[in-house]
This record gives sequence, structure tokens and C-alpha cells, in this order.
Amino acid sequence: MKERHPSLIRIVTTRVLLFALVAMIMQTGIVVLQQWSEDTELASTLIEEESEEIGRAYLRSPETFPSREVVEHYGLDQPLKDGKGYRVRILLPDGSVAYSNCHSDCPFFMRHGNMPDEFWSRVLAPGKPLTVAGAQTIRSDPDAPFIVQFASLGDPDWLIGELILHEVIEDMVIPMSVMLLLLSVAMIFSIRNALRPVVKAVKAADALDPASSMNPLPTEGMPREVLHLTLAVNRALQRVAEVVRAQKIFSASIAHEIRTPVAVVKLELGNIAGPRARKAEADLEKLTHTLEQLTALARLDVIQPDAFTPLPLGDLVEDAVEHLAPYVFANGRSVELEKEANPTVRAVPALLLTLVRNLVENATKHTPPGTTITVSVAAPARVLVSDNGLGLATEEKSTEAGIGVVKTSGSLGVGLKIVRRIAALHGAELAIDSVAGRGTQVALRFPPDELEASQTS
Repeated sequence: MKERHPSLIRIVTTRVLLFALVAMIMQTGIVVLQQWSEDTELASTLIEEESEEIGRAYLRSPETFPSREVVEHYGLDQPLKDGKGYRVRILLPDGSVAYSNCHSDCPFFMRHGNMPDEFWSRVLAPGKPLTVAGAQTIRSDPDAPFIVQFASLGDPDWLIGELILHEVIEDMVIPMSVMLLLLSVAMIFSIRNALRPVVKAVKAADALDPASSMNPLPTEGMPREVLHLTLAVNRALQRVAEVVRAQKIFSASIAHEIRTPVAVVKLELGNIAGPRARKAEADLEKLTHTLEQLTALARLDVIQPDAFTPLPLGDLVEDAVEHLAPYVFANGRSVELEKEANPTVRAVPALLLTLVRNLVENATKHTPPGTTITVSVAAPARVLVSDNGLGLATEEKSTEAGIGVVKTSGSLGVGLKIVRRIAALHGAELAIDSVAGRGTQVALRFPPDELEASQTS
């Protein structure tokens, strides 16, 4: 099962929002407790909110006040039950009563008939549920102010709960939700901006090629915590580059140093008669070929970009086939060339000749006598090397086979390794299609030369 790694933005944002949410809940609890413990302040807030609500309902329709909604909300048409209920009275500036559901005197209300203070409230009985009374002057029309008197006797419908909930939502939840939203956006933006140098370093790391120069990862603008890791990676890359450089020097040097004594031994064997000398010559020929392959593989790591030039792919493949034809026929196989196109590609001529030579030599070595090897060049820029032999074994189909793994044919698989490396240097796609008893086809798709592609389009 693939391990899932959450992003840094998700980790930080989730944790900050979680702690902020816990803090908001705790703060809300503290506010609720403070409001709940202050009866006088609660009474004042309740009178203010309810008198304003009743005043707005009266202003909407003074002639039909109270509306059905107001009556049902406060139970204005219900008598007091166990001394609990709500009482409302509206006084006009001249002291007349515009509305009252007090069926008898309302002793909890202040002066009747005179405009009292702008606002007043008092607790009629201590404890919960609240028993309070008060009044507020509504001045929506400066020429026609009126007074709304309101009393909550025992608060049977728990208006104080609605009031506290409204206060919490209005003063805590909405402001803090907006703050959390802005905080989340700020965190996401800040983290993304801080991680841009890290993303750049990741792209640089993905582009590293041990076969070429290994530039250090960029560290400009990188956060300090990540900078230490990047510097450690750069130090490790430097050590790897030194090892790779030493390996290149060793590979090239050992192949070069062995070639001269092998040539001398081969020359001396030619002066010796007898079947054992001829067998030694054949073995030495195989060793010489292996040395040439290793030397070619070592040299692939030092190819410079300016070595690539535009060249006709079909003509180059044709030259390679003409050069290899005597070798193929001498080994009892035949080779054919199908030159359907002659596209231009950017390549190193010597490397492409080596590539074609290795493919044809592999086909010659790994097929029975009488096999026909076909080399084709097709548009837009493809090279196909196919045979009608026996096909590759399963372990020989992979282009990732390591050097030194002895295959069923007895070879080391260096030729295919060279082909894969040359194809990668030219940006070509390599595909092997082999079916037992039907033969093998190796397909190389090269990117066409940009100049030729632009002219064609």
C-alpha cells in the first residue's frame, strides 16, 4: 500500500485551525459564563433587545398591532400561568396606552402616562429564570416617539437563551470565523511562498544526471530549517560526483591500458600454429570486443552538448549497414535495409553508428544461422532493427539489465546497455518487442531536428 504524505500546508493549517477552534470554544464558554452570572447586565440586554423587536413590529403596522407572529411569540393572549409570562405595554407621547396585555394594573412598570427615561430596567426577583421589567423610548420618528414597556416574568419561553446564543454568534462566532478564514488564507499564501525555493530545489534534484555534471541544489531564499537539509544533500552530491568521476577515470584508463597488451598477445598468437592457438585467438577476439564495449560505455559519460549536430538519419544508418554487411553474412545471417525516409536529427554521428552496430551485432549473435535481420528508417524519425529469429529470453528483454549479469547467451549485456545510454543521450525512446519463436524488434524513436520540424509545419 502506497504511503500517503500530507502536505506541509495541510499539516500547519489543520493544526492552527484546530487550536484556534479550541480557543474560540473556550472563549465562548467564558463569555457565556460571564453573561450568565450578571443578572443586572442580562436584564438590561434582554429589555433592550425585546423592546426594540416589539418597537419594530409596532412601526410596521400600528393599526393592527400586535400581529399574529408577535402574539404567538410572546404569548400575549395567554393569562399568566403560575405567575409566569410576558407583559407588553406601548405608551404614546401624551401618556395614552396604544397597546397593553396587562388585564389588571402592571405594578412592575414605572409611571403611567408620562414619558420616563430613555431606557431603564430592573430585576424584579433574583435568580434564574429571569424576572425583569423595563422600558425603552423608540425614536424612529423624532416627532412621534413612543415607549415600549416589557416584562419577563419567569421567562417561560427561555428568551434569555436565545439572547445569549445571538450574542455569541454576533460577537464571537462571526468575527472569529472571519478571522480564521483570513488566517487560513494568510498561512497558505505564506507557506506556499516560503516553499517556492524548495520546489525549485526539487526540480533541480529531479534533473540531476550522475553521468553529467552534478550542480548543487539551489538554496537562495530557502527557509533555515530546510536549508540545513539541502546543504547536507549538496555535500552528499559532491561526494557522489567524486565517486562517479573516479569511476569514469578508472573505466577509461583500465580499458586503454589493457588494449595494448591484448594487441601484442594477439599478434604473437598469429605466429603460433595449431588449434589451441586459434582457440586462444577467438577468446582474445571476444575479450577485445568486450574491452571496446566497455571503453565506449565509459566515453558516453563525457559527451559534450556541442558534439550534437543535425544529420540525415537514413544516410547514417545506410552507411552502418553497408559496413556491417560482411560481418553479418560471414556469420551465416543476412541483413536488409528499408530506407523509407531520411529525417534530420540532432545527434553525434559516431554514437549513432555505435548504436546501430550494437543492435545488428546483438541480432547476429542471438539468432540462429539463416536469420534475416531488417534495419528500417521511417518517418518521422524512427529506426527499427528486427529479426525473424527465436526471440529473447524473458530476462533479456529488460533495457535495465545491469552490467555483469551473465545472460543465457553467455554475454554480459553491455551492448544493450550502450544502446540504452546512447538513446537516452539523444532523447530517443527505446522499446523492445520480442515473442518467442517469432523474433525480436527494437524500435528507437528520435526527436526530429527543430529546424526541420519548423520548416515542415
